Amino acid sequence: MVNLKQRLERGVLLFDGATGTYAKANPDWPEGAVELACIAAPEMVQELHRAYIAAGCDAIKTNTFAAHVSLAVADAGEQERVVRAAVRIASCAAGERALVFADIGPAPADAAKAYMQMASLFLDEGVKHFLFETLPSAEGIAEVAAMIKARDPEAFVAVSFASDPDGFTRLGESASALIAQMDACDDVDAAGLNCICGAYHMRRLLAGMPPMSKLLMAMPNAGYPHVVEGRTYYDSDPVYYAQQVALCAAQGAAIVGGCCGTTPEHIRKLAAQLRMAKAVQHTARTQEQEAEKACRSRIRKKLDRGERVMLVELDPPRDSGIESFLSGARALADAGADAITIADCPIGRARMDSSLLACKIKRELGIEALPHMACRDRNVNATKALLLGLSMEGVHNVLAVTGDPVPTSERENIKGVFQFNSRVLARFVRSLSQSGDTEPFFLCGALNINAVNFDVELARAKDKEECGMEAFLTQPVFSERAACNLERARDVLSGRLIGGLFPVVSEKNARFLHSEVAGITLDERIIEAYRGLDRAQSERLAVQLCRDAAKRIDPFVDGFYIMTPFQRVQLVCSVMEALAAVR
Repeated sequence: MVNLKQRLERGVLLFDGATGTYAKANPDWPEGAVELACIAAPEMVQELHRAYIAAGCDAIKTNTFAAHVSLAVADAGEQERVVRAAVRIASCAAGERALVFADIGPAPADAAKAYMQMASLFLDEGVKHFLFETLPSAEGIAEVAAMIKARDPEAFVAVSFASDPDGFTRLGESASALIAQMDACDDVDAAGLNCICGAYHMRRLLAGMPPMSKLLMAMPNAGYPHVVEGRTYYDSDPVYYAQQVALCAAQGAAIVGGCCGTTPEHIRKLAAQLRMAKAVQHTARTQEQEAEKACRSRIRKKLDRGERVMLVELDPPRDSGIESFLSGARALADAGADAITIADCPIGRARMDSSLLACKIKRELGIEALPHMACRDRNVNATKALLLGLSMEGVHNVLAVTGDPVPTSERENIKGVFQFNSRVLARFVRSLSQSGDTEPFFLCGALNINAVNFDVELARAKDKEECGMEAFLTQPVFSERAACNLERARDVLSGRLIGGLFPVVSEKNARFLHSEVAGITLDERIIEAYRGLDRAQSERLAVQLCRDAAKRIDPFVDGFYIMTPFQRVQLVCSVMEALAAVR
């Protein structure tokens, strides 16, 4: 017989996926409540369990989620028949290969009484493992957990709450507070989240929760549902789903699995991801792993906590005068910027070095900096020298870009180097951390959401991730197409996405950006909106458009990246103030 304690000691415990949505996708499944199939079609329920076990799960749930009186069953007699049949079917399917958990969903009324009634039936059948899932509150859980442990001190009780992406249940309770409440309950062994959220949002929620003494669980939906001709569909890519849930495990979830919309294919891909992670853990720890744990980037730490970041780009000076830049950086930081990003000789024209500026504001002002590093002007030796200097100065962030080409008019006198592109640079930065030559960097890249062929841009971004990039700063969102491309990127990429915003200051500025700046595309309606406006009116419109764009992309990003036009620092401060009200 499978031993739960021993199985948990070997690594992450993998549950099965959805029962209800997977069953209803089968046109031959009996009509009515899914739970009643335990009596009407036991062989179909058993086949469902076996499909998940074949996919690689370690534990299955009995087909009893809604088997409460007045929900899936009519009375106590039918409830008892369903529970007994469900336990028998699941136990037969599991054999010696998987654990069986009593699955108990939210009670329709009088929670403590309903839960105890269900739990007693399972205890009578010899079940030792209990999962109370998709709960909107903790009502009745402490009482039923105490009853279970009183009857069987060796029983295992897991409790999972259903939270929206903002961290609240349908009753308005904080999921974080509910999990903390379960963590303090002596009779509960594990607590976490399931349902409502897709894998990405659940990972973010878990990352922002305080440490637990109990086991943490994560069982997200396969993305978010859409209805076609009266039927509900989930279409999250199993590979992406598996990657995100595996990241939940990497963040500390000891128990993972699937909820609505997941299928055996989702679980199969997740099992493969967990095996790969386990293989890495059982090899000698590499310097790269040690370096990753030691990364001291404040931006990355905030993202790892599940919090949003606000990054602001401030152009470096054209001459040696520094006071205006420093006062601007100080004002932006005071207004809420988590870091100042500094372009590396934008559009191929010489400006004050971005890395030296980053070191200065970090050392003298204590402001986190994210210098851009272009491949255009340096060979590998010069790049390594610069990275060593950044590491020495405590600058732990780098944005690797290939870089704009040298302007045509200057190519006779100025030669671009381009010894490598941004992907090769990313691997080089990562290798320096692995070798111990530098402290680890939080390595970012650029994502052009305005690209005409966004499929190519996405494929390139995937390559960048494989080269070590952990986050992408996007071009500004000025169109619905750009917003849709960002949404697509969220589904495909595993790295953090920092959505770009640019407060346009005039009609002339809008037309210049649209016509002259690579990677920026504006809708004509935005350009026309500036026609005839004075400076004050234009700035008010800029704030409004940035707020609208931020609201549109908010579900798909981990923060915002604001570019400062013409050193108008106060305008960007107004934008940041407006963005604070977006969520």
